Amino acid sequence: MTMIMIRAIVRPEKSDDVLAALMDAGFPAVTKFSVAGRGKQRGIKIGEVTYDEIPKTMLMSVVPATDKEFVIKTIMEAARSTGKGAFGDGKIFVSDVEEVYTISSGVKEPAEEAAA
Repeated sequence: MTMIMIRAIVRPEKSDDVLAALMDAGFPAVTKFSVAGRGKQRGIKIGEVTYDEIPKTMLMSVVPATDKEFVIKTIMEAARSTGKGAFGDGKIFVSDVEEVYTISSGVKEPAEEAAA
């Protein structure tokens, strides 16, 4: 079974909603990072001050490729700030997982066991 890595960059205030939705959907294994950056908007200008690095949260999870669309839909629904979504709600990046190693044992695992 092929595995994929999903990285979702979301608003910090929506990260708990996304984590809860993934847990409820049966995907509890998630790594959470506090990150900062900017998208196409090039930051936010408030008065005379421009904030070009905006705080976000990155959530990373490895799941079976067969569950990709379901997990992406789950993240999108939980991460949207309004019903239709709004500018700055985030991005989702998907990539293949080729190899997985367990650090404690040094053993290379089959990629299909990575999410278990």
